[in-house]
Amino acid sequence: MSGLIVGLIVVSCWLPVCLSLSCHCNFCEGGVCTPEGNGRCFTRSRTDRNDQINTNWGCINEENLMPPQRPFLCEGNYVKPHLNTVKCCKEDFCNPRHHLIHQPTPGPVNTTTPLALIDNPDTRAVFIAAVAVIAVVGVLLAVGVPFFIIQRRRRKRRIMGGQRVGESDKLIEGGSSGGDQLAFSGSGSGLPLLSQRTVARQITLSTAVGKGRFGEVWLGSWHGERVAVKIFSSRDDKSWSRETEIYNTTMLRHENLLGFIASDNKDTGMLTQLWLITEYHERGSLFDYLSENRVADAAALLRLTYSLANGLAHLHMEIVGTQGKPAIAHRDIKSKNVLVKRNGQCALADLGLAVRFDSLTGLIDIPTNDKVGTNRYLAPEVLSDAINTKNFEAFKAADLYAMGLVFWEICRRYSPREQDSVDDYQLPYFDMLPSEPSVEEVAAVVCEKRMRPGIEAWLNAETAEDEALSLLTRVMRECWYENPMARLTALRVKKTLGSMMEARDIR
Repeated sequence: MSGLIVGLIVVSCWLPVCLSLSCHCNFCEGGVCTPEGNGRCFTRSRTDRNDQINTNWGCINEENLMPPQRPFLCEGNYVKPHLNTVKCCKEDFCNPRHHLIHQPTPGPVNTTTPLALIDNPDTRAVFIAAVAVIAVVGVLLAVGVPFFIIQRRRRKRRIMGGQRVGESDKLIEGGSSGGDQLAFSGSGSGLPLLSQRTVARQITLSTAVGKGRFGEVWLGSWHGERVAVKIFSSRDDKSWSRETEIYNTTMLRHENLLGFIASDNKDTGMLTQLWLITEYHERGSLFDYLSENRVADAAALLRLTYSLANGLAHLHMEIVGTQGKPAIAHRDIKSKNVLVKRNGQCALADLGLAVRFDSLTGLIDIPTNDKVGTNRYLAPEVLSDAINTKNFEAFKAADLYAMGLVFWEICRRYSPREQDSVDDYQLPYFDMLPSEPSVEEVAAVVCEKRMRPGIEAWLNAETAEDEALSLLTRVMRECWYENPMARLTALRVKKTLGSMMEARDIR
């Protein structure tokens, strides 16, 4: 009898170990991790620009397996240089067996069984019998409960006419508000989404919603979700590869950066299209939004400007660590490359011209194409070809100049009192430059004459509602300094606007 009691006590102590999934993890303490819920082990491989293979093993929690019936993160089988590839499995320490690229298998992990701690043969027999019974019950529960939940959800979808399931899913990094983002991310460690070879065949295109420098943007439907599909022609494959590579940067996902879903190619019979699939935001670009809507109050004004600064600050920031993120400069900030989300915040998009900085080597990864951004938004040092391309801070300073111009576009449409007239929407320097100015024409205004968009009328606040406009005016002026090193940083702008939002209790 005493042996049975001891066995049950040992079982209760070791039950989480017996029933939990254990995975190899090369960035966890002890080399082992345990996913939450009905999670999975994963193997992720990435080939860098020097053909060096970087492999990680770890865990994906159950809440991140989306959609649950066919987790998007576990279908990555497309191996392409500089892109991530992943495999998932559901057995103890199974993840090193999936060799996506030829790579060494991690050494053995100490998996000493709790039985070794029990010396008494009778107690050991009781322990084994108890574990067997509990394991059978656990398996039945693990299979039966999810099956019951899935069937219940399916019945609910049929009753409600296909209403979308999973509204409670959240982005792992940065979160999601307003329910207007597809909740996909990497593993619990923040790995980015991966390129998918078959996604294009699962998407139905419906309407063209825009046209950019490298191709058209279409509204599409994927498994009942609306997505945006940016279509490149095959001759722009370098731009497509570059943007895909940047979006696959580890730890890049953020609530104020456009959410990347996948990249793929599709053969139409006559030509090959290169697809970049992202979240869809129905309000469109900031350019479209401001053309049709006024900014009605200080809360809306601060929400738009703060979120843009927040996204740029995350892009500029370097995250140090095994799963870190390099500092990235955008290089083509303009109102057409900023999207407006349903919750009134901005999401910075179009990273095709972005540059990355490796602080360990001091190297700046500049794309091979010869594009330098949009003429109207180029900083003085870029226009005069005086930018120091060996100093990464110079690229960040050029981003701040362009962001200041976007702030000006937003402030021009600010009208907190309905009885007041609001200025019509215009691009920066609309009264000084033609609609499609050349670099030389912009340089003559910005560098030679040292002109900037008019802000004098906004400097003096008359009411509490105007304080936000006055603050933004001062911020813009400090983003437009001739000397790039004298300009504010994105983090400083974020903190300045964030303080006013906190004081006004704006979320």
